[in-house]
Amino acid sequence: MDKTDYEKSVNFSKIPRHIAIIMDGNGRWANRKFMPRTMGHKAGMEALHRTVETCARIKVAFLSVYAFSTENWKRPPEEVNYLMQLLVEYIDKEIDELHRNNIKIMITGDYAALPVQCVKGVEKALDRTKNNTGMILNIALNYGSRREIVRAVRIIAEKSLNNEINPADIDEDLIGSLLYTQNIPDPDLLIRTAGEMRISNFMLWQVAYTELFVTPVMWPDFDRSILMQAIWNYQQRERRFGGLK
Repeated sequence: MDKTDYEKSVNFSKIPRHIAIIMDGNGRWANRKFMPRTMGHKAGMEALHRTVETCARIKVAFLSVYAFSTENWKRPPEEVNYLMQLLVEYIDKEIDELHRNNIKIMITGDYAALPVQCVKGVEKALDRTKNNTGMILNIALNYGSRREIVRAVRIIAEKSLNNEINPADIDEDLIGSLLYTQNIPDPDLLIRTAGEMRISNFMLWQVAYTELFVTPVMWPDFDRSILMQAIWNYQQRERRFGGLK
C-alpha cells in the first residue's frame, strides 16, 4: 500500500490504548541536510507536536515518548545543554495547548536531577495538567529502564529488611507497582524511528509483550501517515501473549 492508503484501512474503533515511541534520528536527519545537530532536535520537537495532536484526536489513551535517556548525558555538553533548553522551550510553548486539549503530562524518570530551570518547567507542566482527564502524555526524561528496575529492587530489599515484605510475596505485580509506570498500562505498540533494531534501555519490563514497529523514517519526518502505517500494521497482528488463539 502507498503510505497515504494506510489511514483508509485503519480501524479507528481498535486504536492501541498505549503507544510508545523511541524518537530516533534527529542528528542524522540534520547531518544529511548539512545542518547542525541542534536543528535536528528542534525539528524533532515539531514532529512531537504533530504526533501528540494526532494521537489525541484519534483517542489514544496513553502516549509515551523517549525524550532523554540516562545514557544521553554522554553526549557533548553543548548538545546536552541545548536539549535542556529545548525542553523548557517545548513546555513553555505547548503547555497552554496541551491543557486546552485536556492532555495530562506524566514524567517517567528522575527529572529532579535535571538543571533547575528544567525541573521548574516540568513541575509547572505537571501541576497545570494534573486534573486533566484526556490522553496522558508520558515523557521519559532522564530515564533508563535498568536503573528503574534497580530502583524497584532496592525498595523491595529495604522493605524486606524491615520485615514489611515476605520474600515469598515478591511477584510481577509487586515489581510493576514500584516502577515509574505503575499507574498506566504497558504499551500495546512500540514505534522506533530511523531504522534501528534495538530497544535502547526503554521500558524493558513494560514491553515484554508489546508489538514492535520500526520505520526507516527519521523522527523529524515522522507524520500522521507513518503513525497510521504503524497502527494498521499493529491491527494485522494476533496478540497471544505466549498462549494460543
